[in-house]
Amino acid sequence: MSSLHITNPHCAGIDIGSEKIFIGIADHEVISFGTFTDEYIKAIAFLKEHHITSVAMEATGVYWIALFDMIEASGISVCLVNGRQVKNLPGRKSDVADCQWLQQLHTYGLLRPCFIPDDTIRQFRIYTRLRNDHISMASSHIQHMQKAFDLMNIKLHNVISELHGVSGMRIVSAILDGERNPETLAALCEASILKHKHALVIASLKGHYKAEHLFALKQAKHAYEFYQQQITECDLQTQLLLEEMTDTLPTPTNILKPKPIRHNPPQIDDLHIKLMKLTEGKDPSRITGLTDKTLMEIISETGLDLAAHWKTEKHFTSWLALAPNMHQTGKSNKKRKVKKNSTAGQIFRQAALSIANGKYSALSAFYKRIKAKKGFKVALKATARKIAVLYYNLMTKGHDFVEQGIIKYQQRFKEQQLVRLHKQAKSFGFQLTPV
Repeated sequence: MSSLHITNPHCAGIDIGSEKIFIGIADHEVISFGTFTDEYIKAIAFLKEHHITSVAMEATGVYWIALFDMIEASGISVCLVNGRQVKNLPGRKSDVADCQWLQQLHTYGLLRPCFIPDDTIRQFRIYTRLRNDHISMASSHIQHMQKAFDLMNIKLHNVISELHGVSGMRIVSAILDGERNPETLAALCEASILKHKHALVIASLKGHYKAEHLFALKQAKHAYEFYQQQITECDLQTQLLLEEMTDTLPTPTNILKPKPIRHNPPQIDDLHIKLMKLTEGKDPSRITGLTDKTLMEIISETGLDLAAHWKTEKHFTSWLALAPNMHQTGKSNKKRKVKKNSTAGQIFRQAALSIANGKYSALSAFYKRIKAKKGFKVALKATARKIAVLYYNLMTKGHDFVEQGIIKYQQRFKEQQLVRLHKQAKSFGFQLTPV
């Protein structure tokens, strides 16, 4: 390391565990502190006593978050690094060695910091992630209600599209209140369902009721309603935060009507307008597969200033774990293991999945073409990457998204194929002639 230049002369390395943290400083023996708040305060005082201006630490579970916030608030710069990217030298396997190794790497500027958004975006992220967790838990209790119905041979969920919809929940409540008559229960459905499925609904509601299965149904319904209330509270907190973030921002002109959100729409007043204020009038929800709900989730994961953290769309898609997993070194070109799906990357994957069966968009045509050649997983990842690139270019360069449609996409693909075939024929000394 003598040939390297020192970029952080007054730095420290911290290894974080559940019960202890270890701090390594140059020309000083490693010192440990506990993980209680008082111990963290002592650790920060120790860093200041030794004139430390920058600290490197690994992102270990959730243990780093509180210490990161406290050190950052004290005025010391924090470089948070991914543990997978920090390779230990042979023999360096203890926590003591880890903090010393981090300190040495950070001294010479060899660590690449993780992306950490500002405090407001981090709050935004907490609320949106909690909301998604509650949605996931609520969906599991929908399955519990369906299971209770199956055990009583009630097949309502096979006839209507959503047991947790207005009609389904009315019927569930009536059954739990003691109603057993299929005709009376069927009358609780919306008219649009009864218009085409009246007889099927009545037939599906003839069941074999048992007390233990009714109890399971009751428990599942109450749990589902509990998580719906939790989602509502998350939406309220998100709304208050968005109002605080956009209070002084101007309202952009020519705001288009927002897309409808089919599943679990956030109950936030003027959500589209608030998001347009944050993005300075740029509207990524116009991109096929994205809505205000997905835009809210993406902003909470990536922040608003993409260009400041990712120089190009290739850097952005690589961070999202959506880049092709090829590794080239010299003449060797081979596949390598890549990191698992990131949370932000998963949002783009879900967007790609939502348009997979579309009939009119160019992106759905692209998905189907790749799927026919390389399968579902590759097609989903490639389509998600395309959406991420469109999002990056729109947010950083203001490139508006215009849906070309499937016909124009197919025409352009045909022209590209013809150019390739002409070049290939020419390389073999032939010339293509149209029939």
